Amino acid sequence: MAGTQSFIAKKGDVEQNWYVVDATDQIVGRLASKIAVVLMGKHRPGYTAHVDTGEFVVVTNAGKVALTGKKMDQKRYTWYTGYTRLRSETAGQRLEKQPEMVLREAVRRMLPKNKLGRHMLSKLKVYPGTEHTHQAQQPKPLEQAFGGSAT
Repeated sequence: MAGTQSFIAKKGDVEQNWYVVDATDQIVGRLASKIAVVLMGKHRPGYTAHVDTGEFVVVTNAGKVALTGKKMDQKRYTWYTGYTRLRSETAGQRLEKQPEMVLREAVRRMLPKNKLGRHMLSKLKVYPGTEHTHQAQQPKPLEQAFGGSAT
């Protein structure tokens, strides 16, 4: 069969760009799904599932994200402390204390649950304010990753 062959990316073949997104007044789940797509590399035509083909994403103003409905009071984050009960807090409490963790958890849950997924999550840089330390990487707006469509 003469014809086209499938493209499979290799570990060193992929050039990884940096993107920046302003999370002010954006809905957490919708923003997290777009960020997860870019971290995995699914926005690229040469996506390969077992290779890290994703990009770096810098999120600013994570403390100003929006939660729809009654999630601010009803959504709960729980974790195990090592003692006999779970600790728990609402999304509103977490947004006050650790605003970057709300978006990071949403993105983490959308990534693969393996070593590659943990590596992808390490390429996500979340900042609660407008300042970030990645100006040297010259990040582009996230819309450019999707060919100009709005986030």
